[in-house]
Amino acid sequence: MPTNRKVREARIFTPSEVGLFGRVFERAKRKGESEAHREALASRIVANYMAGITDEAELLALSRQPSGGGNRNISQG
Repeated sequence: MPTNRKVREARIFTPSEVGLFGRVFERAKRKGESEAHREALASRIVANYMAGITDEAELLALSRQPSGGGNRNISQG
């Protein structure tokens, strides 16, 4: 899971925070998504958390939205 690698590299999160990231990632990912999509999702989860979003449901909802605003579609290409 990309989230675990990013969290280990940052070395700033507690085990409970890592658990939160993992739960949110597992619920937010979609079947058939590319590795790039999953990497972007993991990055959004951590970025949203670091921006102060600590509620699990809110973190999930915000992290499902593409970054950069709007409803962009990223090609599966």
